Amino acid sequence: MRNTVRRAYVVYALIAAFFVGLGFLSYSYIVHGQTWVTNRVNAHLYTNRQLTSAGAVYDRNGKVLVRSKNGERVFNTDYVTRKATLHIVGDTQGYIATGIQSIYRSYLIGYDLVNGVYKTIRDGTGNDITLTVDAGLCVSAYNALGSHNGTIAVYNYKTGDVICMVSKPTYDPDNIPSDINTDTSGKYDGIYLNRCLSGLFTPGSTFKTVVAISAMENIPDIKKRTFTCTGKLRTEDGDIICNSKHGEISFKKAYARSCNSAFAEIAIELGEKKLTATAQELGFNRSLSACGVDLKAGIFNMKNADKYQLGWSGIGQGTVLANPCNMMMIAGAIANSGKAVTPQIVKSAGSNKLTELISDFRNQSQISIDPNIAQYMQEIMRYTVKNSYGDDYFPGLKMCGKTGTAEVDNKRPHSWFIGFSQREDMPYAIVVMVENGGSSQAVAIPAASKVMKALKATVVG
Repeated sequence: MRNTVRRAYVVYALIAAFFVGLGFLSYSYIVHGQTWVTNRVNAHLYTNRQLTSAGAVYDRNGKVLVRSKNGERVFNTDYVTRKATLHIVGDTQGYIATGIQSIYRSYLIGYDLVNGVYKTIRDGTGNDITLTVDAGLCVSAYNALGSHNGTIAVYNYKTGDVICMVSKPTYDPDNIPSDINTDTSGKYDGIYLNRCLSGLFTPGSTFKTVVAISAMENIPDIKKRTFTCTGKLRTEDGDIICNSKHGEISFKKAYARSCNSAFAEIAIELGEKKLTATAQELGFNRSLSACGVDLKAGIFNMKNADKYQLGWSGIGQGTVLANPCNMMMIAGAIANSGKAVTPQIVKSAGSNKLTELISDFRNQSQISIDPNIAQYMQEIMRYTVKNSYGDDYFPGLKMCGKTGTAEVDNKRPHSWFIGFSQREDMPYAIVVMVENGGSSQAVAIPAASKVMKALKATVVG
C-alpha cells in the first residue's frame, strides 16, 4: 500500500512538472517567439544574415521603396531615391536600427502567434506597409543638403504625418561601398545613424526659442522689456559676445535679430531651475518617442553653473545639445496652439490592429505649451522670417521660423533652421540641421527654402 502511495506521488509530481514546463514553454513562446523566429540565422527569411523574404514598403503615393523579389530584397529603381530614403526604410543587414525594416521587422515578415512565418515561407512575402513619407520630397531634401552631412525633416503638425526625413551621410543599399566598415578617413562617420531621430548637436540660436518660452512663463513683463546691447554682455565670470551691437532692443526684436546679449541676460535672470524646467517641458533631459522609436534625449544640464555658463546656455552654446526631431516637435507645438502631435511615419498597414495602434500613438502629445505663449511665439517667429530672413525665401508660405549658427570646437558651425507654415492647407513644420555647414543664413535657410517650395508645389500645385 505504501509503495502504491509513493508511486502515486511520483506520478503526480511528474504530471505537475509537465504542466509547469508546458506553462513555461507557452509563456516563452508568447514572449520570445517573435525574437526566435526573426533571428538572422533563420534561413527561411535571411540569406547571409540579410533579410530577403518580407513585405513591401511603399511611400504615401504608392511608390515602392523596397520589396522582396526572387528571393532577395529589391530597393527603388532610382539611385537618388534609394539614398534619400535609406534611413527611413533601413538596410537589410539591420545596421540602421531606426529603419522600418528593423522597427517593424516581425510585421514585415508576417509573423503571428498561430502560424509563425508559415505564410511568408509559403508565399515568399510578408505584410506590406505604406509610409507617410513622400519619396520625391525626400529627394528634394537630399539635394538641398548638397555635399553637406546633416538632416532635414518635415511633418504635418496637425496629424503627425512625417512626409520627409533625410539623413546624410548615406549610401546606395544596392551598391554598398566595399570600405564602409573599414574606412578610417571619417567619410562614413555615423552613416548608420538617422541624424534626425538619434543625433545630438549644439543648437545655437534655435535654442533661444526655448529661452523665449521660459521667459514668457516666468517673467511677467518680458514682452515690454528692452535690453541694451553693446556687442557683449559682461559677467563676473567672463564676457558673452554678441553678433552685433544692437543698442536698445525689445524682446521681440532681440529674438528676431538673434541678440546674444539679450538672451544671455534673460537666461541669467531666469536661473538654472526655471530654465531647466522649461527645457524639460519641451523634451530635453527625457526620452521622447517618434516614428516608432525613442529619440535621443537632448541635454540641458546647468546644475551649479555660474552666470557666464548660464548666459552661454541661453544662446544654445556651451554644453547644450539638441535632437533635431525634438526641435521640429517644438516648432510644431508652437504652430499647433501649444500641442505637439507625435510624429509618425507609418500611414497604413495590412493589419488594422497595427494601423490603429500607430494612430492612437500619433494623437498623444508629449510636449505642451500654454496656448497664449504659443500664439505669441507664432507672432515673433513670423516677424523674424519677414524682417530678418525675408519672405522671398518662402513665397506665399506665411513662414515662421528661427535660425541657429552653432559654434563647435575647431570646426565650421552647425547651420540650423526650425520653422513652420501658417497656411491652412500647408500645416507643416520643418527642421534643417547642416553639420558644420557654416552660416545659417547662407546654408540652412536656402535648404529650407528649396524643400518648402517643393512641398508647396506638391500640395498646391
